[in-house]
Amino acid sequence: MKNRAIALTMAVLLCITFVLSGCSAQTAQNPQTGPAKVTVTDILDRQVEISGVANKVVAIGPGAMRLCCYFNNPGIFAGIEQFEIDNPTGRPYFYAYPELAKLPVIGPGGPNNAPDPEKLLTVKPDVIITAYAPDRATVDNLQAKTGIPVVAVGYGGASTFDPQVNASLLLIGKIIGMEQRAQELVSLMEQFKNDLDERTRDIPLDKKPTTYVGGLGMRGSHGIESTQGNYALFNAIHARNVVDETGKTGAVMIDKEQLVKWNPDKIFIDWGGYPSILADYNENRQFYQSLSAVKNGELYAILPYNFYTTNIDTSIADAYYMGKVLYPDQFKDVEPEKKADEIYKLLLGKELYAQMAKDFGAFRKITLQ
Repeated sequence: MKNRAIALTMAVLLCITFVLSGCSAQTAQNPQTGPAKVTVTDILDRQVEISGVANKVVAIGPGAMRLCCYFNNPGIFAGIEQFEIDNPTGRPYFYAYPELAKLPVIGPGGPNNAPDPEKLLTVKPDVIITAYAPDRATVDNLQAKTGIPVVAVGYGGASTFDPQVNASLLLIGKIIGMEQRAQELVSLMEQFKNDLDERTRDIPLDKKPTTYVGGLGMRGSHGIESTQGNYALFNAIHARNVVDETGKTGAVMIDKEQLVKWNPDKIFIDWGGYPSILADYNENRQFYQSLSAVKNGELYAILPYNFYTTNIDTSIADAYYMGKVLYPDQFKDVEPEKKADEIYKLLLGKELYAQMAKDFGAFRKITLQ
């Protein structure tokens, strides 16, 4: 009797072990299925429910595809906006992944064009990641029209080193099941930010030259009057931006006479705006020759980074080059060209400085002639 009881107990234990091991085996066989549902809160504070990890997405609106490309997994895209295909120059993510141009077109794209729900439906994405996010109602309306979960991402006010970029990367990582890569990306952004800060935050004010950046792109190229107040890249290196005197933040078109009054020690020129500045120089040489930076050979070129909003990779590379120009002692270990390639490789998987320099121009001192 006792032996039968022991035998029965052993049989039950074996059955339980078999069932449990069977469940474990089933989970192990499907490690990438992820949870049955994924719920995220996007940058518009909308809760969006997704039926599991997304295998295919579309990224629409200014900068959405770029953020997704930082995951180095171009196979996640189900389609692409025509605007991305028509205007690839100056976008390192397109240099890194030229195969994106072969994807099905899911709408016109561009900053002034609304998404096309019908074309979005044709490629059957699991999720729509949108940077067309003026308000919740607009995004909710797109989700209602398509029946596809729509998640809003963005770049915030500063773009480079803006907390909203980090939040967007974490969102994308959760959606596509690449949360570890998302954490790596956020960590990289913080490392670059902290490195620039630590190199420059303790420099005495009297050791900092005054500076200005001109020719910045804003929905197209512009001349020397195009600049920014509270400029993210200057803030990152604690530079003395003469434009901050205005109290303005973001894009500013200043009066040329004001630039003469400020007369900054060093001027940076966006290569994208250089042709316009050079044309203006040939018509207004007296104005340019009145600037100390021009007379003293203190004009420096930076890579353009405003193409369908900010190419964060290029803007960080520019910040290191600006730091090298303004504070050579603090950046003596930095070779800007190599640093740019390091940044591109960490974010996009490839060294892309040579292509940017070929298309626009290198980091270098420039003259107007």
